[in-house]
Amino acid sequence: MGGGQRVVADDHLAEGLVRRLDEVTGALEGLSGLVEQEEDLAVVLDRICRQVAHAIPGADLVSVTLLTDGDPVTGAATDQVALDVDHAQYRAAEGPCLEAARTGQVVRALPAELPDRWPSFGELVAGLDVAGYLSAPFRVEGAPGSLNLYSRRPDGFRALDAALLELYTTAAETVLRVARRHLRDRGQAVQLRQALTSRAVIDQAKGIVMAVHRVSADEAFDMLVDRSQRANVKLRDYAEQFIEEILADG
Repeated sequence: MGGGQRVVADDHLAEGLVRRLDEVTGALEGLSGLVEQEEDLAVVLDRICRQVAHAIPGADLVSVTLLTDGDPVTGAATDQVALDVDHAQYRAAEGPCLEAARTGQVVRALPAELPDRWPSFGELVAGLDVAGYLSAPFRVEGAPGSLNLYSRRPDGFRALDAALLELYTTAAETVLRVARRHLRDRGQAVQLRQALTSRAVIDQAKGIVMAVHRVSADEAFDMLVDRSQRANVKLRDYAEQFIEEILADG
């Protein structure tokens, strides 16, 4: 190949690499926006699978394996065949997804390697249309797991695919961890605001009872509790209703 041809080939290779990196980066940006809004982890994991299927060529089937108390389960999958491959690994107690989850290493394999590496798993998936396996460790809310790619293309996955998947999972773990913490903090803040609002309403009702019945704060509170229990409603709801009735009468 002449020098000019080599330059053109190198340029095409560089352009392809940049494009694939852009797709992975775009997927991570989309994931960040999703996890800040979506509290359902199953929805987030499903979106992660679909993002990776789009961002990494050859990722025809994608799944997420989670180890809960040491037992593997599939948290999300893009296809029934992906589930079948996962379940074959769980039954055989071996395979790329389990090895990645347990060792923390990216695992890549071709069908021809299965009899030597994971013979029981290889027998279970012998009839499935999968020509390449690629799994990267992926922790979800502290639980070990893996993000699994299964390819139907003849040459399976290349080293670049493994590098891109590792880049995605490493960044996605951080995005997921920070965003989920933000959601929990936001939920706690909402609960705190609700508690403070409830406290304010109860204190208003208690002040009215103290003024009307000329009793102490403790006695007024006990009276409100007794009346809310007899009405079979929460104290905050009873206090709010009590204040509304007082204002209406006034």
